[in-house]
Amino acid sequence: MSEPTRIAVDQFLPHPPAKVWRALTDSDLLGHWLMPNDFQPTRGHRFTFRTVSRPGQRFDGVVHCEVLELDEPRRMRWAWRGGTLDTVVTWTLVPEGRGTRLFLEHAGFDPDDPLQRRTFTLLDGGWRTQVRARLAGTLAALP
Repeated sequence: MSEPTRIAVDQFLPHPPAKVWRALTDSDLLGHWLMPNDFQPTRGHRFTFRTVSRPGQRFDGVVHCEVLELDEPRRMRWAWRGGTLDTVVTWTLVPEGRGTRLFLEHAGFDPDDPLQRRTFTLLDGGWRTQVRARLAGTLAALP
């Protein structure tokens, strides 16, 4: 459930944590299901995601990120800055039976900023539908 300052997504994936971690931390795989990037799984690494610009949102199509925390294969946190956003994305993996419970939290939205409210709505829908489905498809295709 999301609230005005944070998006929270809970997804069960029928794959072991090591496989889910690989999809989250391999730059090519991450680019396949999320966005093209220059990610490296190293604390302190600064990287970017590239997507379509949205001038009406004051977003040039580049998300500037930094790996804030890396606890393989349990937790990863990124600074996520783009347009008017200065937020944090946290991935938490919990083994569950033969699969993994994946928690995503995207936090730090300003509910008083109209641009951030619109961005929140776009990202909330994207994380819950498109990204979730694309990650599941990428994982299903991996050996």
